[in-house]
Amino acid sequence: MEVDNNKQEVFQRKKNAVLVNGVILNGPITDSKAGEKFVEEACKIIMEEVVQKAADVTEKVCEWQPPEKLKKLLDLEMRDTGEPHQKLLQLCQDIIRYSVKTNHPRFFNQLYAGIDYYSLVARFITEALNPSVYTYEVSPVFLLVEEAVLKRMIEFIGWKEGDGIFNPGGSVSNMYAMNLARYKYCPEIKEKGLSGLPRLVLFASEECHYSMNKAASFLGIGTQNIYFIATDERGKMIPEELEKQVQRARKEGAAPFLVCATAGTTVLGAFDPLDKVADICEKYGLWLHVDASWGGSALMSRKHRKLLQGIHRADSVAWNPHKMLMAGIQCCALLVKDNSDLLKKCYSAKASYLFQQDKFYDVSYDTGDKSIQCSRRPDAFKFWMTWKALGTAGLEERVNRALALASYLVGEIKKREGFQLLLEPEYANICFWYIPPSLRKTEEGPEFWEKLHQ
Repeated sequence: MEVDNNKQEVFQRKKNAVLVNGVILNGPITDSKAGEKFVEEACKIIMEEVVQKAADVTEKVCEWQPPEKLKKLLDLEMRDTGEPHQKLLQLCQDIIRYSVKTNHPRFFNQLYAGIDYYSLVARFITEALNPSVYTYEVSPVFLLVEEAVLKRMIEFIGWKEGDGIFNPGGSVSNMYAMNLARYKYCPEIKEKGLSGLPRLVLFASEECHYSMNKAASFLGIGTQNIYFIATDERGKMIPEELEKQVQRARKEGAAPFLVCATAGTTVLGAFDPLDKVADICEKYGLWLHVDASWGGSALMSRKHRKLLQGIHRADSVAWNPHKMLMAGIQCCALLVKDNSDLLKKCYSAKASYLFQQDKFYDVSYDTGDKSIQCSRRPDAFKFWMTWKALGTAGLEERVNRALALASYLVGEIKKREGFQLLLEPEYANICFWYIPPSLRKTEEGPEFWEKLHQ
């Protein structure tokens, strides 16, 4: 009886088919039942092979294979016809098997690791809903979530008010800030471009993130117009050297417009002296941006926020909750002290098909015109879910624990033969040498360091 009903349904569908250029427009595009089954089985694999094994130290961090062999193992070729679900599920298992397990307890890589279950669920939800955060009408919940998260982050910086937006990476946040500072300095650049402008110069420490070079290149400022400021033995920008370079640029007839300080450098974990840098910025009328992509999370800790003393004097801040706060890559915010809609003025293109001003709700919630992107992921939701689950106290404990672990490691390094600490850390970056037995009685000198580097 059921078979007859199915045949009748197929016949009726064919009879009522709308055919255009050989394509049935009102027919099913995909087999939804089979699709649902595939998702269910794939989620089971993710649960068993990724989530449940996340804390298992007996599992491998990675089943390493050289590139050419891995290409053959994964069958990367895309064919004219689709492949059966069982083959796809096997591919899912293979991809997990040969990938680096960043949530593994023994995964030691730069600046992030571990699994946050709440952030993970948030990612599952956003991947399933597939939203784009540009207008309230298509993303009402996630726009409100982003607003709430930005508001709290602004409070932790120490500003009474401000603005901000989540971006795909701290590098992009730094580029946003550079462009925003330039727009503030010369608003006409948005329409007239670079021609006729003076030579713009910005300043950053020798230990700054390489994204400063990329941003200067991308924006047409030029990498030669970044004046890199000398740092002390701990990797901190020397304020006196900054002032000398600002004066040098002005004597050269250039136009200084921006200082990029760093709160938590990539290698040494150094925090530039923000108050002294801010004094110089105020004296010479320069925009102060703080790249706190790594170190910003210390603001959550009452014990360690002193590392960022003076950050409230910054004009903009980059802060990545996906690092120490484990919100899941990518989760990166640019925060701006300005509350005059500078972000929107700088980046707005006023696309009339998206940002109509006569909608049936408050269009100030259509924040997409503050972004250089059109489609944009709801990254703030990951951090929001984690924050809701752990509370501010839980996030503070996460920071305190990370720095306590760093302190413990320093103590262990000092006790063990063959390990040499480079400097006492002030953050979670521990820099040390491992000295092999063959060099432990060798006097330090050119020959010693040459052999150690081999």
